Amino acid sequence: YKALKPGLVMQIDLQEPLEIDRVLQNGRQLSFTREGNGYFIDMDDMAPANATREIRIEYSGKPTIARRAPWDGGLVWAKDSLNRAWIATACQGIGASVWWPLKDHQSDEPDSMRISLRVPEGMIGVSNGRLRERRPQVDGTEVFEWFVSNPINSYGVTMNVAHYSNFNDVYHGEGGPLDLDYWVLDYNVEKAKNHFSVVAPMMEAFEYWFGPYPFYEDSFKLIETPFVGMEHQSGVAYGNRFMLGYTGRDLSASGWGMKWDFMIVHESGHEWFGNSITTNDIADMWVHEGFTHYSETLFTEYTYGKEGGDAYVQGIRRNIQNDKPIIGRYGLNNKGSGDMYYKGAAMLHTIRQIIGNDDTFRQILLGLNRDFYHSIVTSVLVEQYISNKAGIDFSHVFDQYLRTVKVPEFHYRLLDGGNLEFKWENVVEGFDMPLRIHFGEQSIMLNPTTDVQIVQLQSGIESIKIDLNYYVISKNVAQ
Repeated sequence: YKALKPGLVMQIDLQEPLEIDRVLQNGRQLSFTREGNGYFIDMDDMAPANATREIRIEYSGKPTIARRAPWDGGLVWAKDSLNRAWIATACQGIGASVWWPLKDHQSDEPDSMRISLRVPEGMIGVSNGRLRERRPQVDGTEVFEWFVSNPINSYGVTMNVAHYSNFNDVYHGEGGPLDLDYWVLDYNVEKAKNHFSVVAPMMEAFEYWFGPYPFYEDSFKLIETPFVGMEHQSGVAYGNRFMLGYTGRDLSASGWGMKWDFMIVHESGHEWFGNSITTNDIADMWVHEGFTHYSETLFTEYTYGKEGGDAYVQGIRRNIQNDKPIIGRYGLNNKGSGDMYYKGAAMLHTIRQIIGNDDTFRQILLGLNRDFYHSIVTSVLVEQYISNKAGIDFSHVFDQYLRTVKVPEFHYRLLDGGNLEFKWENVVEGFDMPLRIHFGEQSIMLNPTTDVQIVQLQSGIESIKIDLNYYVISKNVAQ
């Protein structure tokens, strides 16, 4: 640890029913007190600012069992189809202190990490980063030592133990040769070799939109897990059972979501948004999930064309609940609505339409991943970055979609002589989002506000259509 300022007390988090047994520094045992899941350790002496020191924490107990991973979090105890033990971890939301002691805040990332797993005979232990060493033990167990050379958020640290087999490939990308490493149950190797062929073209698509894969030094892995999946850094949990879509379903109902494996594409997109770019507070989790959900659209567009990408993102809007704001309450480990996925992606697609230049939009995505590479950010920082790079003030757009449950309503009516009367309703104060409409064979960009405006379209026009790539509601108030 490094002390950011002088102090005599260190807080370490560990969730019940696990317990810290003792803490050692320089060979001496330190005293501590416990308040809930927080342990307050009395240090030997005052640690000066920026001093790097070491403590050893010994702990024991049976960690919380995840009943519905990855949503509730904890350790996953399962059996494979041959009734052999299969173990994994999932702890986003609940926090990594559900299975190991640490400073449990997603903004607190170690600059590197060594992870050693001691597993029963015949089993394989897989974690993040690269496998450094396998050490057989005299009792028949074996130690697998992994090393992560990049900063890593704590919920992205993973432990997987099963009867795994390994195969690999190499993707020649923007950062050079990238090792693609796959760990699947021993009887699924041939199935996985065919199914995982999407990874290299997926990497090509993501590097086009986002820039180089952020963890070349640590490789890219897919690890088969007994739960559906999660974005463990450089060790992505995969449990979609080698199916297309999301466990065989198209979340967009457009048909495009059944052309690829949702769990591979979505969880791998998190390597850029969530693992490289990490938010300071889980309340801003939309930065992880909104951009990553939109990565599915971008992958679809890159692979199958713009028509497919547009249809996919329009289709996923049917899942939006508008139950509560996307941004949660700060400082309380409180995430916002699950709409951060679908509505977050719909908002980004809407912003892309307003920018009106796909190259500019792509440069913003590339810039985010270049300028905030391996960084801790806030929603406001990301919002301001997009506005500044686009040269458009999106503050009201972000407030509308992230901080309210109100969907903008475009109220209009056609008047005599081809005139169109229109304004925004159900919006935040000052909302002035441009909107493209279509009529006849033409289309124009309007600049609605909350004040009534009138524009001349074309004599004889009987109807208009809003561009479907905008997430808004259209109401003809003349009807």
